[in-house]
Amino acid sequence: MAVSTPSRRQFLIASGATLAGIAVSSSGFANFAPYYAYHRSGNPLTGKTDPFTLGVASGSPTANGFILWTRLAPDPLSPDSAAPGGIALKDHPLGIALDVEIAADPAMRHVLRQGTALAEAAHGFSVHLPVDGLTSDRPYWYRFHLGPYTSAVGSARTLPRAGRPADRLTLGFTSCANFERGYFSGYRHLAAEQPDLVLMLGDYIYEQVEQNRPVLRRHSDNAVPTTLDGYRRRYAQYRLDPDLQNLHATAPTLVTWDDHEVENDYAGDWSENFAPPAAFARRRQAAYRAFYEHMPVRNRPHAAGLDIYDSVTVGDLARVSLLDGRQYRSRGACYAAPGQGGGHQVDSRTCPELMDPSRSMLGLRQEQWLGGNLATSPARWNIVAQNVIMAELDARDAAGTVTAWTDAWDGYPLARRRLLEQLTRARNPVVFSGDIHSFWNNDLMLDGRTVASEFVTSSITSDGPPQAHLQAMLDAHPHVHFAESRKRGYSLVEMTGGTLTSHFRTVSHVGDPQASLATLRSFVIEDGRVGAAAA
Repeated sequence: MAVSTPSRRQFLIASGATLAGIAVSSSGFANFAPYYAYHRSGNPLTGKTDPFTLGVASGSPTANGFILWTRLAPDPLSPDSAAPGGIALKDHPLGIALDVEIAADPAMRHVLRQGTALAEAAHGFSVHLPVDGLTSDRPYWYRFHLGPYTSAVGSARTLPRAGRPADRLTLGFTSCANFERGYFSGYRHLAAEQPDLVLMLGDYIYEQVEQNRPVLRRHSDNAVPTTLDGYRRRYAQYRLDPDLQNLHATAPTLVTWDDHEVENDYAGDWSENFAPPAAFARRRQAAYRAFYEHMPVRNRPHAAGLDIYDSVTVGDLARVSLLDGRQYRSRGACYAAPGQGGGHQVDSRTCPELMDPSRSMLGLRQEQWLGGNLATSPARWNIVAQNVIMAELDARDAAGTVTAWTDAWDGYPLARRRLLEQLTRARNPVVFSGDIHSFWNNDLMLDGRTVASEFVTSSITSDGPPQAHLQAMLDAHPHVHFAESRKRGYSLVEMTGGTLTSHFRTVSHVGDPQASLATLRSFVIEDGRVGAAAA
């Protein structure tokens, strides 16, 4: 977003800021006054190392604030459930207080707000601090303090108020970062582009471990996590990566999940291999809780799960609707037998479940929310950001049999139709997707006409499918205009009032931590015109 940098006096007047405390939600912080006093009497982690090993982050920006995140973890890969991150629960049963500063400059010389946040013991000593009362359309910088330790400085920004003029927005979107398959240089290059917002569209971590082929970096415990301890350690290992930390410190994020945050190809309440429902529910809840503990998200976990779908509105320029395509989806269609779940091809003629109108990818409540979000948007560009490819990619075998892949939108055709009908009522709808480890540009079709463009980003590190398979999709589907699986990277999108331009950025090699950057292809959509053209 193009904004001028105000003087300190202008900034203070505009925000009404002095050294007042940060506005927070009603989380019962007043109940922790003894812990604040204890913290201020000295370092509660005496003898420990730096507690800010996992960095800082901001998320869910609004016109007057954002969520600030960190997690205290002096020993981040500690396997002891009684001492998550190396902090003993018996010593800090409720949590640890730490100081927060918000400033007008990256050097933190002009501090505008000071306050106290709680690293909650119940959530692995993580902080989710809602900040509000700030000036719209402004950059801010922040950091945390605990005893002699100070976190890295993070950058956040507030958005232009909904419906107010906004002339530019730059955002990046990413997917599929398997720690074992390569280095996160794509995150480093995205941070260097200084985006206003980053969308992370799933597979932020991988629960799997590679057993039968070499890896560049080994998951620390070399085991598939199934418990809260296991998922915590997996997230902590990813969060220790300097390129990932740098990206989170550079720009606010909106984060959704796909399957690998829990288990490959799970669907709602259903395990990939039909594990006992109660056992899988415990595993899923543990995974969701660890996700919450490591992400700058607004909502807390509850007994049924964690509500993460969200939206932001950037003035009159853009509304981004971020979807959750895993938690509420119906079970995949037409499983062959128990123990043979997960994504698979089904014959459309012999799978009546495919056309069951009650089946949903998003769940009824989220479908209704999205419809309202699109219908009431004041924005010129309406982005739907979600986890899996949306374009129709039915396959035909040598006998002409049409099959559908059950783990993507092809496995939920009537739910996709309902979403596409919603898109027809929005101005300039565009869909961003991930999951498939390749770059795509597709037209999204409804009754023979294009209603929106879809851009799919490749993976940060995960291996792509065979390019020959993608070429077959290009040859068979006129609405698929570009598909490339041999490159890893991310997508950068630049929006103005008149155009939306999407760049497919690629890294030279995921095995090189200093990999260079290139642009594979760019596409542009003009305001009021459906479909993308080569830029």
